[in-house]
Amino acid sequence: MENNVSFKDYAVVACGTMAPELNYLKQTGFLDAKLIYTTPGLHQVPLELDKQLQKQLESAKKFAKKIIVVFGGKYCYINMQNPMRTIDTVIEEMQEDGYFISRTQVENCVDMLASTQEREQLAEGRNVWFTTPGWLKFRDLVFKGWDKAHANENFGQYSSGMMLDGIGFFDEYAMEHAEEILDFSDWASIPLEPSNINLDRLKNVLISAMSAEDQALA
Repeated sequence: MENNVSFKDYAVVACGTMAPELNYLKQTGFLDAKLIYTTPGLHQVPLELDKQLQKQLESAKKFAKKIIVVFGGKYCYINMQNPMRTIDTVIEEMQEDGYFISRTQVENCVDMLASTQEREQLAEGRNVWFTTPGWLKFRDLVFKGWDKAHANENFGQYSSGMMLDGIGFFDEYAMEHAEEILDFSDWASIPLEPSNINLDRLKNVLISAMSAEDQALA
């Protein structure tokens, strides 16, 4: 399928947390699109995410008529002040004649790399916290404002952590930043291990977000 895929007529607006994988797909020739990112970790700051997403969509329109928004729909944007407003609401407001804007139909960034069933198989019955390279690379932004008590509250239910690594990130990062990985594991009170995966699911998620006409060509 992917041999016939081209995103050259698209711009991609994505959460910066997914930059490692998306940049890799661009470098390896699969994702020939303009890539535009919001700041990693803005799921914690929905008003800022709202603002940045609108700004980046406006920027994307200068490069392409077709835009794919690489965000999850369930956990990436939760507006407690206005629960009826979702990330799809923001996208809908940015729609206009002559443009095609769609969003990746996943729950979050972890879901972009491995389905629920795939994660269950990887967990092998354990209560595993799944993460992606971006969560470690941009740790200071993703966990901005978290203290040890906050970490214990959120990670205490898990027996271990597993990074879904489709780009060889963990081993390379461990060579240069081993102390950071150990520090993170100590802070979260769970060990963090890599799971080497492929990026087939992410590729298919991106293809599914293309226009119906381009999907047919793919």
